[in-house]
Amino acid sequence: MVMSGEKAGGGNGNGSVAGAVEQGRGQADPAAPPRVSLRERKKQLTYRAISDAAIAMFLERGFDRVSVAEVAAAADISKPTLFRYFPAKEDLALHRFADHEDEAARVVGGRERGESPLDALRRHFLAGLDRRDPVTGLSDAPQVLAFHRLLYGTPSLVARLYAYQGRSEAALARALGGGVTARLAAGQVVAVLRILAEENWRRIDTGESADAVYAGAVQAAEEAFVQLRRGLEPEGRG
Repeated sequence: MVMSGEKAGGGNGNGSVAGAVEQGRGQADPAAPPRVSLRERKKQLTYRAISDAAIAMFLERGFDRVSVAEVAAAADISKPTLFRYFPAKEDLALHRFADHEDEAARVVGGRERGESPLDALRRHFLAGLDRRDPVTGLSDAPQVLAFHRLLYGTPSLVARLYAYQGRSEAALARALGGGVTARLAAGQVVAVLRILAEENWRRIDTGESADAVYAGAVQAAEEAFVQLRRGLEPEGRG
């Protein structure tokens, strides 16, 4: 385990995991989000329409009780066409997470001048809590609750979600400069964001409102980012 201040490979600042996420500007200026062509926009709309139809069926009957053929029929497309859009049945339910795969990387790449990657990620997560973004787990909207119960109650969906998180981790590592140290830093950041969201969701699922959970969610996030910044070894230990 790489601790704050401990030397490691990767070429990030002082070589520490904390250093990897506390660097200043990277070698390249952050790029603005690419403009989406009309063709790509139509493709995205098709993705969403198919996914929304599938999720509605999954919520009504359960993920395992709905076949891919039924989803294709509901979307008025053939089964082979559906698989061109969604390689696996699980992707039909998790499509909305695809929009967030590179979110952490985009936050780092588009951070304000002089702002460290870790400060940018902290600011972004706290803003998500403030607006009750479902990705932070802090949403008690009925449709969000239903979707989260579907997700966390279906083992194959949970397993597939880890693949999405793996790609998020890889994208963040690239944004942090690449190398082993950046990968370690990205792994810790993505894990922290996942655990914070799961804890918020767990409390809401037991009956607490998003407003009631908000203060504790902010405190937990602040403590988590302090831990990321300082490293995992208590101060004073060798």
